[in-house]
Amino acid sequence: MSDGNSIIIKKAKVNNLKDVTVEIPRGKFVVMTGISGSGKSSLAFDTLFAEGQRRFAESLSSYARQFLGRMVKPDVELIEGIPPAIAIEQKVNTRNPRSTVATSTEIYDYLRIIFARIGRTYSPVSGKEVKCHTVNDVLEHVFSGGASTVYLLADISWTEREDKVELMLSLKEEGYSRFFTDSPVRIEEVMKMAETGDYPERLYLLVDRLRVPSVSWNSDTGEAEAFAQDGARIPQIEWEDLCTRLHSSIQTAFNKGDGTMLVKKEFQRGGTEENQAEEEGGFRKFVNRFEADGMTFREPDEYMFSFNSPLGACPVCGGLGQMIGVSEDLVIPDKSKSIYDGAIACWRGEKMGWFKDHLVMNASRYGVPVFEPYCNLTDEQKDIVWNGRRGETEDDSIIGISEFFRWVDANKYKVQYKYMLSRYSGKTVCRDCGGSRLRKEALYVKVGGKNIHELLCMNVDSLVDFFRNLSLTEYERAIVSKAIGEVMTRLQYIQDVGLSYLTLNRASNTLSGGESQRINLVTALGSSLVGSLYILDEPSIGLHPRDTDRLIAVLKRLRDIGNTVVVVEHDEEIMRAADLLIDMGPYAGVNGGEIVFKGRAD
Repeated sequence: MSDGNSIIIKKAKVNNLKDVTVEIPRGKFVVMTGISGSGKSSLAFDTLFAEGQRRFAESLSSYARQFLGRMVKPDVELIEGIPPAIAIEQKVNTRNPRSTVATSTEIYDYLRIIFARIGRTYSPVSGKEVKCHTVNDVLEHVFSGGASTVYLLADISWTEREDKVELMLSLKEEGYSRFFTDSPVRIEEVMKMAETGDYPERLYLLVDRLRVPSVSWNSDTGEAEAFAQDGARIPQIEWEDLCTRLHSSIQTAFNKGDGTMLVKKEFQRGGTEENQAEEEGGFRKFVNRFEADGMTFREPDEYMFSFNSPLGACPVCGGLGQMIGVSEDLVIPDKSKSIYDGAIACWRGEKMGWFKDHLVMNASRYGVPVFEPYCNLTDEQKDIVWNGRRGETEDDSIIGISEFFRWVDANKYKVQYKYMLSRYSGKTVCRDCGGSRLRKEALYVKVGGKNIHELLCMNVDSLVDFFRNLSLTEYERAIVSKAIGEVMTRLQYIQDVGLSYLTLNRASNTLSGGESQRINLVTALGSSLVGSLYILDEPSIGLHPRDTDRLIAVLKRLRDIGNTVVVVEHDEEIMRAADLLIDMGPYAGVNGGEIVFKGRAD
């Protein structure tokens, strides 16, 4: 009987196994080896994994089991002490086109958290950071500079409004009594101007007016201290009441101004140059709407960076990054040719050659070299070739390839154009998102000067260097330090299994069997499961010999956290590193299926 520290198999007869009985210690690194067909995979996968999976399925409810299908019990007399089994085989298990290296290893989930929490949005127009002012920003401005009196004003868009009289009546009913131009003015006085319509050019709603004390920070008590203009210390209760009043008035000004408010300061005579400039300069504007350069931006959240959610996925390709459309590789099959020499295949011939001649004639106006190989053109020049440019007249314009195919599509009721459209159509990168799979709004958000797509396009080594050199404020680091730690841990695992050349946006279904197996191994390490049985099929295949030691370290790390690791392997270094070696044989097929050696390799 098992004492709970071993897996006991008695009289296994699966495939060519001949009543194999073996005891495998739990929590150890075990290697099964032997010639091809000797029965090592039958023992590891068809017996151990099959029974472990079947028993786990039996522990589920009857409702859940109906979706798993029937699992046949392996031909074995007894198996005891077997934990839940996980097989990591040499095959690509996913057909999902949305699955990437980043999503498989859960790195993408942590990147989404990082960008949602500390990402900074930059305007694509000016390149400046988009900021949304808060009440604290206004408070900081109010107490800085040593002003004696502060006016809190709401921007009511006075000049654009046509219902000025109705607005003034409504404000009076709400309890407001003054507007502000260069100085406070009563609402009744402005209402008298309604007969002539001779209103002031700018007019703001005066929400509050108050005297501002000077504030200093007491290093001993750790609290702010306020002093009146005569130097007397203001009691703490009065100071708290003042802060509450300010907070409420600022929020009201934002609400009445539809997100826009202004602060006007007055200074006592004899102020500093900065104070005098403030006195002459007038108003400081604050906006709590997330907008800049005439664009309204979306505040970052985790769904914004998810291409599996309609809130974040590109609306054109649906988050796949590719779509069926005009393929650049089919339109320009030989990129070493120049435009003049006929690089654009669809514009060859007598009839379609007019489009090429038109492009050659106008290319110099827009800086497109027609005698250079297409592969040497810059991204901007390629964009002109594909999307064209509008001039003052049609003769001065460039008809782009995309516009040409829109014309072809409009005429596809004709057989020749329908054939042309199908000839040059194929899988191509989505031109709206550029293959990033995300909405454009997500690419405006950057961390360390890079957006999330740029990070995914970097290989693992470059990404590790990026996070090591990433400069964050103390506040930002406190928020995302754990998420960055998880990302770095998984990136280190990928390096350890010899896959540091991969980029994180690499589709999972394009990986080789060995790469897919090692990515699944990284996922297993990142999940931190304990008490499980991991069975791997020759993880060293495709691995450079110099990385074998790193792979062994990864397998031992999986063992050290409390798992049993069984590896089917032929590599000598891995066999020597094992806690237990089981050699199957002596020959293949009907002449195998027996254990010829069990123990340590040394």
